[in-house]
Formats: sequence, structure tokens, C-alpha cells
Amino acid sequence: MSESYDLIVLGAGMAGVASANKSASQGWRVAIVDPLPYGGTCALRGCDPKKILRRGAEIIDSARLMEGKGIDAGGLSINWGDLMKHKHGFTDPVPENMEAGLSRHGVETLHGPARFTSERQIDVDGTRYDADRFLIATGARPRPLDFPGHEHLIDSTGFLDFDDLPPRILFVGGGFISFEFAHIAARAGASPVIVDRGERPLKGFDPDLVELLVARGAEVGVDLRRFTEVVAVEPNGRGYIVTLDRAGVRESIETDLVVHGAGRVADLAGLALDAAGVEWGERGVSVSDHLQSTTNAAVWAAGDSADTAGMPLTPVAVIEAKVAASNMIKGTTAAPNYSGIPAAVFTIPELARVGMLETEALEQGIDLSVRHNDTSGWYSNYRVGETTAAAKVLIDRSTDRVVGAHLLGPEYGELINIFRPSHQARAHHPSTQVDHRCVPDRGVRSRIHGLSASFRPGAPK
Repeated sequence: MSESYDLIVLGAGMAGVASANKSASQGWRVAIVDPLPYGGTCALRGCDPKKILRRGAEIIDSARLMEGKGIDAGGLSINWGDLMKHKHGFTDPVPENMEAGLSRHGVETLHGPARFTSERQIDVDGTRYDADRFLIATGARPRPLDFPGHEHLIDSTGFLDFDDLPPRILFVGGGFISFEFAHIAARAGASPVIVDRGERPLKGFDPDLVELLVARGAEVGVDLRRFTEVVAVEPNGRGYIVTLDRAGVRESIETDLVVHGAGRVADLAGLALDAAGVEWGERGVSVSDHLQSTTNAAVWAAGDSADTAGMPLTPVAVIEAKVAASNMIKGTTAAPNYSGIPAAVFTIPELARVGMLETEALEQGIDLSVRHNDTSGWYSNYRVGETTAAAKVLIDRSTDRVVGAHLLGPEYGELINIFRPSHQARAHHPSTQVDHRCVPDRGVRSRIHGLSASFRPGAPK
């Protein structure tokens, strides 16, 4: 005999928990299952613990920026072990608290690896569970690498659990993970190297601002190697010898640690989705606009587990999970609205964007006005000693609408929300006309016009 449910959620991260609680609140019998401690990547192995470690780096950087301006930063350093204990003070209670919250909402919590055995049945450690519906929200895992010695790399989870930070670290890939961790490591006294196979790191962000960030990183010891690939990683007793190839020229460098930052793929391989007739790939489950599997009507997906246009961000995953749950409950076909969702790289300083890139706007034939200004001389940055800050606002001349905003500077990860449109993060019915440009509401728009008009060096801020 097997247990039967209205909904079983696979994955107890933010997306899975949101959908499970929402569905249980409607009187459904709901279960959620995960082989790992409840909480998911963001709370346990990603965003939140990363920002706790980053706080130490912020303190160091802030003091150094004020050297010669009244602050003596000599002797200031990060005790990595104590910082890691501080991180554990946040992460350790999460699984128990998360599970207790689910239980209070009437969700049954299961533990272990889940595998589909048929279109409407899964197996968890030898026990069968049936459900009318399944939501897959199992997140992502590091992209498989194939060079010799790839097994010696650690991923972001491993980096966030190091009790002692080694002095030499090589990051593979030029994305979020590599840049954020390298900026933390540099302020903690390590010598980080980022190896990127292409010309442009952080491809999802404005290239002009990325170059400013790269230069700022170089000042604190972040060494970016472009057009460079890892050929092999070999242990040498003290650490690793990494063989690199740059345009056919090979070199070897020694490092103490090699970190995988070369992208992630949907974590679906262990679910036996073929047994349920679910079409999927490395981008996730193939779903319709309303997040239902295109090949099994009993299965839905959200977040990194779903092949959608949404960015791989926790808020996007939660939005999708809530929309999927609502569609299941109401029998509707609403789709998430992905327009105008901000994103940020939490380096020091922060790099943020919302809306279109300049190239995307031009490709769409928009009559573009680009307000690009160095904001490092503004009072807000002078006050803290920051010498690298800039803003680029993209405006459609024909409509006077902001279609993109790109910011680099201290606390600009918060400032970017000024440009967030009022309709962001809402679901829309497929018949609704949606403007996928970044269109703020009238009140925010007036503030942006004021900002845009004053985007010039020396403007009082």
C-alpha cells in the first residue's frame, strides 16, 4: 500500500516550501521531500551564508578605503574561523525551523532521495507515494566538467564550509560565484585567480560597468585571466598544479584550492523522470508558460528545475512556485511575469541591473538615450572613500520610458530597486498584453527622471 496526496513537492528550498505551504492552506494533503537538510541552496549553501561572509570583507574594505582619511586600518584582519562560526549561527537552525514551519501548515515532511516509478508515483527509500500532482523544485547543481582532475574541484557549498581559508585560490569560470567569492577571499588575505574562457565575464551585466568592477577587483588582488581554459588539475602534495591554456599557449600555476564557478545545471538526473514520461534537459523540465510539464500533466516545475525565461534567482523561483501552486489549485493557466526583476552581483562594490542591456535594447530597434555617468565623485561615495561607482540608465526616447538600469557602487544592490517596475513579480493571464520593458509606476518614474537628469559628475547626491 502507498500513501496518497493531492500534491507532493520534490525539493525543500524556498520554492518548494512556498508552494507546499500555499497548497496546504487550501486544505490539500501535501507532502514535501528532500534528501538534504531542509532550507535549500539560498538559506544553507548560497545567498544568505555568502552575504554573512561578505560582511567581514565589507568591514575590511571600508576601513582600507578610509586610510589617510582618519582611519588607521593597520592590523585589521578577518578571523576566518570566527566568521565561519558566525555563519553557522544563522544556517544551523534553518532546517529544523523550516521543517517545523511546514508541519504547522499541515505539510508532511519526508526525507530521502525521491525517484519516479510511474506518472503519478514516487519512491522514497523503498516507500511508495502516490499523488494527483507533483511540483519539482530540486534546484541546480554544478555543471559537469570533463578536464583531467576535475574531481579535485570543490563547489560553492564546499567553499562556504571551509574552516581555514587557504592563501591561494583559483576559481574556474567568470560568473557570480567566482566573482563574489574572489572578492571575499581577497579581503580575507588570500590571492584569488579567476579563469574565464571568454572575453567578457559576468555576461548578463553591462560590459562597461563590468570592466570598472574588474579594475576595482585588480586593485585588491583579484587576478582575472581571460581567454583561458583549464586543461588539467593535478595534486602535488602541497596543493594543486593547474595547467592553463591561453590561445594555444600553456602555463602551469600552483594553488591551494580550485573552486568550480563555471555554471550550474538543473539537478534532475536522479529523479528518474523518464519513468514518469517527463521531458527534461540541463535547463530543467520542459514546461508550458504556466509551468506545467509539456509531457505529463500531473507534473509541474519551478525555479532552476524549470526550463523558463526566468533568471536563476531565488525570488524568481518563489514567484514561479506560487504561480504553479495557484494554477494547480484554481485550474488556471496564469504565467509568471519576468519583466523588470532586478539582479545583483554582491562583489565589493555591488554590480546590479534591471531591465534590458544596451545591446538588447538596440537589437529591438528602440530609439535609445543612454545616460552613462561616473558617480564616484558624488557625495554619497566620497563620504565612504569609494572611488569606483557608475550608473547607466537606458531610456526609450519615443516613450520616455526607462527600459534598463545598470549600477555599480556601494549599496547599489539596494538602489537598483528604485528602478523596479510596479508590475514586477506578478503573474499575468496569457491573454494579457505585457510590456516586457522595465516600466516603473508614476511615482517611481518621477524620481528616476530626477536621477537621470542629474547623472553628471559633480551633481550633489
